[in-house]
Amino acid sequence: MLTVAALYHFAPLPDPAALRAPLLALCEAEGVRGTIILAPEGVNGTIAGPRAGVDAVLAHLRGWPGCAGLAWKESAAAAMPFGRMKVRVKREIVTMGEPQVDPTAHVGRHVPPAEWNALIADPEVVVIDTRNAYEIAIGSFRGAIDPGTRSFREFPAWWRANADRFAGKRVAMFCTGGIRCEKSTSFLIGEGVPEVFHLQGGVLKYLEEVAEGDSLWDGACFVFDQRVSLTHGLAPGGHILCHACRRPLDPADRDRPEYEEGVCCHLCAGEYNDADRARFRERQRQVARGELFADQPAAR
Repeated sequence: MLTVAALYHFAPLPDPAALRAPLLALCEAEGVRGTIILAPEGVNGTIAGPRAGVDAVLAHLRGWPGCAGLAWKESAAAAMPFGRMKVRVKREIVTMGEPQVDPTAHVGRHVPPAEWNALIADPEVVVIDTRNAYEIAIGSFRGAIDPGTRSFREFPAWWRANADRFAGKRVAMFCTGGIRCEKSTSFLIGEGVPEVFHLQGGVLKYLEEVAEGDSLWDGACFVFDQRVSLTHGLAPGGHILCHACRRPLDPADRDRPEYEEGVCCHLCAGEYNDADRARFRERQRQVARGELFADQPAAR
Protein backbone atom coordinates (compact mmCIF):
# COMPACT_ATOMS: atom_id res chain seq x y z
CA MET A 1 0.00 0.00 0.00
CA LEU A 2 1.09 3.54 -0.76
CA THR A 3 0.70 6.46 1.63
CA VAL A 4 -1.37 9.44 0.44
CA ALA A 5 -0.93 12.73 2.31
CA ALA A 6 -3.16 15.78 1.83
CA LEU A 7 -1.48 18.85 3.28
CA TYR A 8 -1.67 22.61 3.54
CA HIS A 9 -0.20 25.35 5.67
CA PHE A 10 -0.55 29.13 5.63
CA ALA A 11 2.77 30.83 6.30
CA PRO A 12 4.70 33.60 4.51
CA LEU A 13 6.96 32.25 1.76
CA PRO A 14 8.75 35.35 0.43
CA ASP A 15 10.30 33.56 -2.57
CA PRO A 16 8.27 30.42 -3.36
CA ALA A 17 9.86 30.07 -6.80
CA ALA A 18 13.25 29.45 -5.16
CA LEU A 19 11.77 26.56 -3.20
CA ARG A 20 10.33 24.77 -6.21
CA ALA A 21 13.34 23.00 -7.77
CA PRO A 22 14.77 21.46 -4.57
CA LEU A 23 11.31 20.24 -3.57
CA LEU A 24 10.62 18.70 -6.96
CA ALA A 25 14.03 16.99 -6.99
CA LEU A 26 13.39 15.49 -3.56
CA CYS A 27 9.95 14.20 -4.54
CA GLU A 28 11.29 12.56 -7.68
CA ALA A 29 14.23 11.01 -5.83
CA GLU A 30 11.88 9.54 -3.20
CA GLY A 31 9.37 8.13 -5.69
CA VAL A 32 6.67 10.57 -4.62
CA ARG A 33 4.04 11.86 -7.05
CA GLY A 34 1.17 14.31 -6.85
CA THR A 35 0.76 18.08 -6.92
CA ILE A 36 2.12 20.72 -4.57
CA ILE A 37 1.26 24.39 -4.96
CA LEU A 38 3.52 27.10 -3.56
CA ALA A 39 2.52 30.74 -3.14
CA PRO A 40 3.56 33.70 -1.01
CA GLU A 41 0.81 32.70 1.45
CA GLY A 42 1.96 29.08 1.97
CA VAL A 43 1.84 25.52 0.60
CA ASN A 44 -0.97 23.17 -0.43
CA GLY A 45 -1.00 19.76 -2.07
CA THR A 46 -1.62 16.04 -2.13
CA ILE A 47 1.19 13.55 -2.61
CA ALA A 48 1.51 9.78 -2.68
CA GLY A 49 4.37 7.34 -2.48
CA PRO A 50 6.20 4.90 -0.22
CA ARG A 51 6.02 5.64 3.51
CA ALA A 52 9.65 6.72 3.73
CA GLY A 53 9.37 8.96 0.69
CA VAL A 54 6.27 10.77 1.93
CA ASP A 55 7.88 11.22 5.34
CA ALA A 56 10.98 12.74 3.72
CA VAL A 57 8.90 15.26 1.76
CA LEU A 58 6.84 16.23 4.81
CA ALA A 59 10.00 16.70 6.87
CA HIS A 60 11.43 18.92 4.12
CA LEU A 61 8.31 21.10 4.07
CA ARG A 62 8.21 21.39 7.86
CA GLY A 63 11.81 22.58 7.77
CA TRP A 64 10.85 25.77 5.95
CA PRO A 65 10.61 28.92 8.11
CA GLY A 66 7.13 29.20 9.60
CA CYS A 67 6.08 25.71 8.46
CA ALA A 68 6.98 23.63 11.51
CA GLY A 69 3.27 23.38 12.33
CA LEU A 70 2.30 21.94 8.94
CA ALA A 71 -0.26 19.18 9.38
CA TRP A 72 -1.61 16.61 6.96
CA LYS A 73 -4.25 13.92 6.59
CA GLU A 74 -3.30 10.43 5.48
CA SER A 75 -5.06 7.67 3.59
CA ALA A 76 -3.85 4.64 1.67
CA ALA A 77 -3.95 3.59 -1.98
CA ALA A 78 -3.33 0.17 -3.48
CA ALA A 79 -2.01 1.76 -6.68
CA MET A 80 -0.29 5.07 -7.38
CA PRO A 81 -3.13 7.63 -7.73
CA PHE A 82 -1.00 10.19 -9.59
CA GLY A 83 0.74 9.95 -12.93
CA ARG A 84 3.57 12.38 -12.21
CA MET A 85 4.94 14.94 -9.75
CA LYS A 86 4.09 18.60 -10.22
CA VAL A 87 5.26 21.55 -8.12
CA ARG A 88 3.62 24.78 -9.21
CA VAL A 89 4.07 28.39 -8.10
CA LYS A 90 0.89 30.46 -8.00
CA ARG A 91 -0.43 33.67 -6.47
CA GLU A 92 -2.63 31.75 -3.99
CA ILE A 93 -2.51 28.18 -2.71
CA VAL A 94 -6.30 28.08 -3.06
CA THR A 95 -7.70 30.75 -5.34
CA MET A 96 -10.34 33.01 -3.84
CA GLY A 97 -9.38 36.34 -5.36
CA GLU A 98 -9.85 38.34 -2.15
CA PRO A 99 -6.40 39.71 -1.27
CA GLN A 100 -7.56 41.13 2.08
CA VAL A 101 -8.35 37.64 3.41
CA ASP A 102 -5.61 36.44 5.75
CA PRO A 103 -6.12 33.05 7.43
CA THR A 104 -3.09 33.68 9.63
CA ALA A 105 -4.94 36.61 11.24
CA HIS A 106 -8.35 35.07 11.96
CA VAL A 107 -10.40 32.03 10.95
CA GLY A 108 -13.57 30.35 12.14
CA ARG A 109 -13.67 28.23 15.25
CA HIS A 110 -12.38 24.74 14.47
CA VAL A 111 -14.82 21.98 15.37
CA PRO A 112 -13.46 18.41 15.61
CA PRO A 113 -15.39 15.68 13.77
CA ALA A 114 -16.68 14.20 17.03
CA GLU A 115 -18.51 17.48 17.80
CA TRP A 116 -19.66 18.32 14.27
CA ASN A 117 -22.97 16.41 14.30
CA ALA A 118 -24.23 18.26 17.37
CA LEU A 119 -23.30 21.61 15.87
CA ILE A 120 -24.99 21.17 12.51
CA ALA A 121 -28.12 19.66 14.10
CA ASP A 122 -28.79 23.01 15.80
CA PRO A 123 -31.62 24.77 13.88
CA GLU A 124 -29.92 28.12 14.52
CA VAL A 125 -26.84 26.99 12.58
CA VAL A 126 -26.59 27.44 8.80
CA VAL A 127 -24.40 24.75 7.20
CA ILE A 128 -22.63 25.76 3.97
CA ASP A 129 -20.68 23.46 1.66
CA THR A 130 -17.82 25.56 0.24
CA ARG A 131 -16.87 23.03 -2.43
CA ASN A 132 -17.78 23.26 -6.11
CA ALA A 133 -21.03 22.01 -7.60
CA TYR A 134 -19.48 18.94 -9.29
CA GLU A 135 -18.02 17.83 -5.94
CA ILE A 136 -21.27 18.36 -4.06
CA ALA A 137 -23.16 16.37 -6.70
CA ILE A 138 -21.75 13.07 -5.39
CA GLY A 139 -22.04 13.71 -1.66
CA SER A 140 -22.57 16.24 1.15
CA PHE A 141 -23.89 16.64 4.68
CA ARG A 142 -27.63 16.36 5.04
CA GLY A 143 -29.29 19.76 4.84
CA ALA A 144 -26.14 21.61 3.79
CA ILE A 145 -26.54 24.58 1.47
CA ASP A 146 -25.03 24.20 -2.00
CA PRO A 147 -23.86 27.60 -3.31
CA GLY A 148 -23.79 26.19 -6.86
CA THR A 149 -20.33 27.60 -7.51
CA ARG A 150 -18.17 26.32 -10.35
CA SER A 151 -14.97 27.51 -8.65
CA PHE A 152 -13.98 28.80 -5.22
CA ARG A 153 -13.40 32.23 -6.75
CA GLU A 154 -17.20 32.55 -7.12
CA PHE A 155 -17.87 32.05 -3.41
CA PRO A 156 -17.43 35.68 -2.22
CA ALA A 157 -19.94 36.98 -4.78
CA TRP A 158 -22.39 34.23 -3.83
CA TRP A 159 -22.09 35.11 -0.15
CA ARG A 160 -22.58 38.84 -0.71
CA ALA A 161 -25.67 38.15 -2.82
CA ASN A 162 -27.16 35.83 -0.15
CA ALA A 163 -25.87 37.21 3.15
CA ASP A 164 -29.25 38.65 4.13
CA ARG A 165 -30.74 35.13 4.14
CA PHE A 166 -28.42 34.15 6.98
CA ALA A 167 -28.60 37.27 9.16
CA GLY A 168 -28.52 36.43 12.84
CA LYS A 169 -27.52 32.81 12.24
CA ARG A 170 -24.36 31.02 13.24
CA VAL A 171 -22.54 29.68 10.17
CA ALA A 172 -20.80 26.29 9.94
CA MET A 173 -18.68 25.60 6.88
CA PHE A 174 -16.87 22.58 5.52
CA CYS A 175 -14.74 21.48 2.57
CA THR A 176 -12.69 18.45 1.50
CA GLY A 177 -9.61 18.85 3.68
CA GLY A 178 -10.02 22.19 5.43
CA ILE A 179 -8.05 24.62 3.29
CA ARG A 180 -10.97 26.34 1.57
CA CYS A 181 -12.62 26.86 4.95
CA GLU A 182 -9.52 28.61 6.28
CA LYS A 183 -10.20 31.27 3.67
CA SER A 184 -14.02 31.19 3.58
CA THR A 185 -14.38 31.52 7.36
CA SER A 186 -11.78 34.28 7.43
CA PHE A 187 -13.72 36.00 4.65
CA LEU A 188 -17.02 35.78 6.55
CA ILE A 189 -15.44 37.18 9.69
CA GLY A 190 -14.23 40.10 7.56
CA GLU A 191 -17.78 40.51 6.25
CA GLY A 192 -19.04 40.94 9.82
CA VAL A 193 -20.42 37.47 10.62
CA PRO A 194 -19.92 37.09 14.40
CA GLU A 195 -20.01 33.29 14.80
CA VAL A 196 -18.33 31.14 12.17
CA PHE A 197 -17.34 27.48 12.54
CA HIS A 198 -15.09 25.23 10.49
CA LEU A 199 -15.03 21.41 10.32
CA GLN A 200 -11.50 20.61 11.50
CA GLY A 201 -9.70 18.41 8.99
CA GLY A 202 -12.55 18.69 6.51
CA VAL A 203 -14.78 15.94 5.19
CA LEU A 204 -11.86 13.52 4.90
CA LYS A 205 -11.13 13.67 8.62
CA TYR A 206 -14.84 13.27 9.39
CA LEU A 207 -15.13 10.20 7.18
CA GLU A 208 -12.03 8.76 8.82
CA GLU A 209 -13.15 9.27 12.42
CA VAL A 210 -16.96 9.12 12.49
CA ALA A 211 -18.55 5.68 12.16
CA GLU A 212 -20.93 5.26 9.25
CA GLY A 213 -23.79 4.45 11.59
CA ASP A 214 -23.37 7.80 13.34
CA SER A 215 -22.62 9.81 10.22
CA LEU A 216 -24.67 12.69 8.79
CA TRP A 217 -22.76 12.45 5.50
CA ASP A 218 -24.54 11.06 2.45
CA GLY A 219 -22.69 9.80 -0.63
CA ALA A 220 -18.98 10.03 -1.38
CA CYS A 221 -16.34 12.75 -1.13
CA PHE A 222 -14.59 13.86 -4.32
CA VAL A 223 -10.78 13.82 -4.14
CA PHE A 224 -8.34 15.31 -6.61
CA ASP A 225 -6.52 12.17 -7.67
CA GLN A 226 -7.19 9.00 -9.64
CA ARG A 227 -9.18 7.45 -6.79
CA VAL A 228 -11.81 10.13 -7.60
CA SER A 229 -13.92 9.59 -4.46
CA LEU A 230 -13.72 8.23 -0.92
CA THR A 231 -16.41 7.24 1.54
CA HIS A 232 -16.60 6.22 5.20
CA GLY A 233 -13.36 4.83 6.56
CA LEU A 234 -11.67 6.48 3.55
CA ALA A 235 -12.62 3.49 1.41
CA PRO A 236 -12.78 4.05 -2.39
CA GLY A 237 -16.14 5.47 -3.42
CA GLY A 238 -16.30 3.75 -6.79
CA HIS A 239 -16.52 6.86 -8.98
CA ILE A 240 -14.53 7.44 -12.14
CA LEU A 241 -13.50 10.69 -13.78
CA CYS A 242 -14.49 11.95 -17.19
CA HIS A 243 -11.16 13.06 -18.58
CA ALA A 244 -12.87 15.49 -20.93
CA CYS A 245 -14.75 17.63 -18.38
CA ARG A 246 -13.05 16.40 -15.16
CA ARG A 247 -16.38 15.65 -13.47
CA PRO A 248 -16.95 12.53 -11.33
CA LEU A 249 -19.22 9.79 -12.68
CA ASP A 250 -21.05 6.94 -10.99
CA PRO A 251 -20.06 3.50 -12.35
CA ALA A 252 -23.49 3.25 -14.00
CA ASP A 253 -22.78 6.41 -15.99
CA ARG A 254 -20.41 4.38 -18.15
CA ASP A 255 -23.45 2.58 -19.55
CA ARG A 256 -25.04 5.78 -20.83
CA PRO A 257 -25.01 6.22 -24.60
CA GLU A 258 -23.10 9.52 -24.34
CA TYR A 259 -20.13 7.95 -22.57
CA GLU A 260 -16.88 7.42 -24.46
CA GLU A 261 -13.83 6.75 -22.30
CA GLY A 262 -11.56 9.76 -22.11
CA VAL A 263 -13.70 11.66 -24.61
CA CYS A 264 -17.23 12.38 -23.41
CA CYS A 265 -19.89 11.79 -20.76
CA HIS A 266 -23.55 12.72 -20.34
CA LEU A 267 -22.54 15.84 -18.38
CA CYS A 268 -20.37 17.32 -21.13
CA ALA A 269 -22.00 15.90 -24.27
CA GLY A 270 -22.88 19.38 -25.53
CA GLU A 271 -19.88 21.31 -24.23
CA TYR A 272 -17.12 20.61 -26.78
CA ASN A 273 -16.77 20.83 -30.54
CA ASP A 274 -15.54 18.19 -33.01
CA ALA A 275 -11.95 19.47 -32.87
CA ASP A 276 -11.92 19.12 -29.07
CA ARG A 277 -13.28 15.58 -29.28
CA ALA A 278 -10.62 14.67 -31.82
CA ARG A 279 -7.92 15.87 -29.41
CA PHE A 280 -9.50 13.90 -26.57
CA ARG A 281 -9.58 10.72 -28.67
CA GLU A 282 -5.93 11.14 -29.57
CA ARG A 283 -5.06 11.66 -25.90
CA GLN A 284 -7.00 8.52 -24.98
CA ARG A 285 -5.09 6.54 -27.61
CA GLN A 286 -1.83 7.82 -26.10
CA VAL A 287 -3.02 6.86 -22.60
CA ALA A 288 -3.91 3.36 -23.84
CA ARG A 289 -0.41 3.01 -25.34
CA GLY A 290 1.21 4.19 -22.10
CA GLU A 291 2.60 7.34 -23.70
CA LEU A 292 0.57 9.77 -21.58
CA PHE A 293 -0.93 9.85 -18.11
CA ALA A 294 -4.70 10.19 -17.89
CA ASP A 295 -4.40 13.41 -15.88
CA GLN A 296 -2.36 15.16 -18.56
CA PRO A 297 -4.22 17.50 -20.91
CA ALA A 298 -4.67 16.83 -24.60
CA ALA A 299 -2.27 18.78 -26.80
CA ARG A 300 -3.73 21.87 -28.53
